[in-house]
Amino acid sequence: MKTLRFTYWQDGEYFLAFLNDYPDYHTQAKSKEELVSNLKDLLADIESGEVPYIRKVEELVVAE
Repeated sequence: MKTLRFTYWQDGEYFLAFLNDYPDYHTQAKSKEELVSNLKDLLADIESGEVPYIRKVEELVVAE
């Protein structure tokens, strides 16, 4: 089991979100539970290679 962070907000009657590792790819739903399910589906599509040109956010450690 892995844990991923996501960012979400409510806009009117919809919840919107993206996986923090993949901020270019958003999803929406009418409930938070549906939103989480959509995020899992989105992750499966990304990891399967179904979504082309994936950009990923990572951290770079630089010595001073």
